[in-house]
Amino acid sequence: MNQNSPNQNSRSRGVELEPPKMKMGDTEKTVAYERIEDGGEPQEYRKKVEQDSTGPWYFASNFLLFWALLFFAIVVPLFYRLPAAMNIEDASKGGFIAERAYDNLYEFDKIGPKVVGSDANENKTVQFLLKELALIQENVLDDYFDMEIDVQITSGSYLKSESIYMYRAVQNIIIKLSPKNTTSETYLLVNSHFDSKPTSPAAGDAGHMAVTILEVLRVMSSTKQTFEHPIVFLINGAEEKSLLASHGFISQHKWAPFCKVVINLDAAGSGGREILFQTGPDNPWLVDYYKKNAKHPFATTMAEEIFQTGLLPSDTDFRIFTKYSNLIGLDLGQCINGYVYHTRYDRIDVIPRTSLQNTGDNILGLVRGLSNATELRNPKEYAAGHAVFFDVLGLYFVHYSESTGVILNYFVAGATIVLIFVSLLRTASSSNVSAGHVVGWFILIIVLQVIALLLGLGLPVVVAYLFDMYGLSLTYYSTPALLIGLYVCPTLIGFSLPSFVYLKLQRDEKVSLAKQLQLVLHGHATILAILGIGLTLYGLRTTYVVTWTLLFYVIPLAINLLTTLHDRGFAWTAVFKVVQVIPFLYNSYLFYTFIVVLTPMMGRFGLSTNPDLIVSALTALGTIFSLGFLVLLVHMSRRSSLIFLGLLAVTALTVYIASSTQIGFPYRPKTNVQRVHYLQVHRVFYEYDGTVSKDESGYVFDFQDRRGAAPLKGTKVNLTGLVSMKSDCEKYMMCGVPHNYKSSQSSRVNGMWLPRDQPVETPSVPVLELLSKTVLENNKTVRFEFNLTCPDQTSLFIQPYEDVTISNWSFLLSHLEENTSSGSPFYIIISNGIESSPLNLFMEITKPNGDFNVPLFQFGVSALYIHSKGDAMSVKFADSFPSFAVAIQWPAVYQRYIF
Repeated sequence: MNQNSPNQNSRSRGVELEPPKMKMGDTEKTVAYERIEDGGEPQEYRKKVEQDSTGPWYFASNFLLFWALLFFAIVVPLFYRLPAAMNIEDASKGGFIAERAYDNLYEFDKIGPKVVGSDANENKTVQFLLKELALIQENVLDDYFDMEIDVQITSGSYLKSESIYMYRAVQNIIIKLSPKNTTSETYLLVNSHFDSKPTSPAAGDAGHMAVTILEVLRVMSSTKQTFEHPIVFLINGAEEKSLLASHGFISQHKWAPFCKVVINLDAAGSGGREILFQTGPDNPWLVDYYKKNAKHPFATTMAEEIFQTGLLPSDTDFRIFTKYSNLIGLDLGQCINGYVYHTRYDRIDVIPRTSLQNTGDNILGLVRGLSNATELRNPKEYAAGHAVFFDVLGLYFVHYSESTGVILNYFVAGATIVLIFVSLLRTASSSNVSAGHVVGWFILIIVLQVIALLLGLGLPVVVAYLFDMYGLSLTYYSTPALLIGLYVCPTLIGFSLPSFVYLKLQRDEKVSLAKQLQLVLHGHATILAILGIGLTLYGLRTTYVVTWTLLFYVIPLAINLLTTLHDRGFAWTAVFKVVQVIPFLYNSYLFYTFIVVLTPMMGRFGLSTNPDLIVSALTALGTIFSLGFLVLLVHMSRRSSLIFLGLLAVTALTVYIASSTQIGFPYRPKTNVQRVHYLQVHRVFYEYDGTVSKDESGYVFDFQDRRGAAPLKGTKVNLTGLVSMKSDCEKYMMCGVPHNYKSSQSSRVNGMWLPRDQPVETPSVPVLELLSKTVLENNKTVRFEFNLTCPDQTSLFIQPYEDVTISNWSFLLSHLEENTSSGSPFYIIISNGIESSPLNLFMEITKPNGDFNVPLFQFGVSALYIHSKGDAMSVKFADSFPSFAVAIQWPAVYQRYIF
């Protein structure tokens, strides 16, 4: 044979031009391919093997379609799954009977709105509850239990967000169920509320929870069972006006000092599963009781940490119990279908019996479990940090301590990095290249994956920003499916584009496509591992999402490394895809939960917040955690570029639909309404000498969402002359208008004023009478005494002038001691329950020079007549709003005095 023949020369370099015949097809061809180095014919052979090893052009589309079908076939049905409702015929089983609870809810709903101070709240609802409790008491097993009923009428005040909340004669319905001859002096507290926001019948918030308490009490008191600790059931009558009645109970009631653990029940939605979103604090054993006793778990640490940031426009009595009495417990709330929350559509017809059954099963189980808990004897002994907890598709509940979570986070992140390093060495060995060669390319891949992560998060945020810039925010509000094209597809494009470019244009001919794709996935895993370590150091328990996502990357990687699959072309993807089913199902379920819960809330975030940025970022994160590893596998397809074009086409079509058709209009009558809060205002400004400098009427709007007044243009409602309140906020104390049933200063600063020629007529007018002005003995203090006649919802704004200090007054004295600055007004919010008598007030004003014959302070009186629809002109104006808008409004008076 000629020594200069090509074959001989090739063999001398350790290279074979033709791969040996093998029996295993493409996989073995890839092995041969990896042994080839340089030369014209080997490169052609390499390309052919690579083409044979990748999937057909339709592989990627079918691959993504499979995961989409998996989501809609498993995740969505399990998310909305509810248990069958039990009927009265099932009462002998000793379980929660949804039919009885539903009958109670029907009667509760018929009462209508139940605002503090109204006849509906203070009389009709209280009578309804007492009637049901009397029926329950008739059937108590007297040989087993003692049942006491108390109606608490309580008054007091407390400080929240630099505002004083003062309540007079609000009511609580309290029931104590005790085992016969019990010696336990520690009680379990179960709380919800029966009052409502204005205009809302409150079937969901929180009639659902109130009737659940009634039925749990009925079952507990009529079933032969044993429990150790007395149970106090509190149905409080003033939660919606900043948690007043729960403060009255925990600070004043005779049973309050014995309550150690609370199960708090509330709602931000209607007709679904209730979520556990706050626990403890510092008592992870409570979560263990939830796992053992809640039949239908629905919970996540992520919800707890988001809620406790205070960013969401909601609060619950749980904060009062933990702050003012150091109680620990569980906070649960309805969260699905928040579109009807606090509107007139929060009716019984949106609450199925199965939803009541779900809540009832869980609460009955928790009450039975915690009323027998040995930990309840002295909860302080079991305080051991926070817990990490989450349910898996509602089928299983996982929990562990925060300290265990820290260890797990570090272990999984460390294992990820170690196994990836081992994989890099294996790749170098099987590819006949140096480890440094592979590591060098891997560093480049990590940089590209950082860019991919930024693009995956950034592109949907850019879409959100552009939509908002053109006045098209909230297009997904009534059609959540638009989120797929608006945010999911851009996320997939941005996240996979850098690796697509790399795999198409890279010049590393020494490492096979299969191994380079594996390196791309390793790059994403490395970034997640680093992220997990950083979030753990920050103290975020939600890091569990990163950890469990990585765990199901580590498992198939370890299996592939322990076998020959790691080095056999694309064979490693088989195990990987099977294992990825678990994190895909969980992560898509988790983020779908937040999309469902938070999307309705975007309709009440106010004018100043762009909700699309929040939703786009959340959707992008959910997409990356659910499909981050999987979407990279589309690069196995020969025509993966077609997938990018397809995703781009879906995005373009969705943008067109959302921006140019009725589908993208946010609101729908009854189901997805626009909340339009406004007041019919008559405001009068009295000067120091008693003259009137301003006397005008109009409507003060507090638009609840980003679109503001824009959707109302072109409808029958006449908003001609609508102007911003910002100039008034610069000139007048507290913007010179009454507050809109809430203390948010931003709601006034972002308010709008619509003047009207005809004065607003109110059911009455508040009367502030100066009874006396007395200079005290030190000649540097003057005492003012007033008598105020006002409706049940009134606020006072008090702003001293320069060099003037309020040294004493009728309100919370500690607030004066903490806030001696005269720069900002004092804000006192007064709510009357069954009390309607005038309010006697005093203030002692100190001034260094003792000159009290000049203006000393401004005094504003804001009176709300929530139980009135207003005069004829106001009623006509309210009726002119389109069907997709809910007008939440009532008359109000604002009087400004100078003393």
